[in-house]
Amino acid sequence: MKIAILSGKGGTGKTTLATNLFKTKNAGILIDVDVEEPNSHLFLKPLILERITIKKGYPVVNPETCTLCGACGDFCRYNAILPAKKKVLVYPELCHDCGGCQLACPTDSIQYQNRTIGNVFSGKTESGLTIAYGDLLVGEVSGVPIIEHLRRMTDKEPLVFIDSPPGTACSTVAAIEDVDYAIIAAEPTPFGVSDMKMVVELLRSLSIEMGVVINKAGLGDQEIYEYCKEENLKILAEIPFSKDYAKSYASGGMLCEAFPEFREKMEQVLDQIIKD
Repeated sequence: MKIAILSGKGGTGKTTLATNLFKTKNAGILIDVDVEEPNSHLFLKPLILERITIKKGYPVVNPETCTLCGACGDFCRYNAILPAKKKVLVYPELCHDCGGCQLACPTDSIQYQNRTIGNVFSGKTESGLTIAYGDLLVGEVSGVPIIEHLRRMTDKEPLVFIDSPPGTACSTVAAIEDVDYAIIAAEPTPFGVSDMKMVVELLRSLSIEMGVVINKAGLGDQEIYEYCKEENLKILAEIPFSKDYAKSYASGGMLCEAFPEFREKMEQVLDQIIKD
């Protein structure tokens, strides 16, 4: 079973949920695909056993055979390759490595080369659980190839927890593709509900079953409860705002280990999702 934990915005407690659900279940594998800012490993503290460099292709134009016909630029929707007056300009960071410009070139003037965009790290926690995470290099536009590599690593795993990127961009779509269940971490605030609505629309468009965990309950208003009722969204658990929780989190602690009532919340969520 693949369980994605996601949110409409950052700071809603997505990683807190992912790591503590994983730790409470004490089974499966966790992958952190929030490759722009991975932090699950800061809490689970794995011993890193493997590092894999992730590369992505980009076009290189042969100026001797290029006729500046413009076919490559007409094809590319990401402006990664632009024919100018005297030469073809290539922006590797914008390239999606689709190979379309190479196919469109009538003079076979385009070849692809690889460049490093990030790394994948994997290791074991103190209790022997497997965790893997991706780290996108600064300045790179898209971490989708890293996310796809992490997903392929877990294709045959019976239980996978996925700490997804926030929002509804391409990286999130890549993270939640073919998952069995999605847990939405949401705040009871106007911004939290507004961003959560976009996530709900995305999950419904992909026909993914979902539930909501309301984090920092008691800080906001009733809008999130009204929305969940109107949209028939299941509230899996409510986690109250707590300064003690915040202090433990800030020091890199695992809430399910420090607070028995928090562990009970995690067990409550797992019991509603995973059927042994």
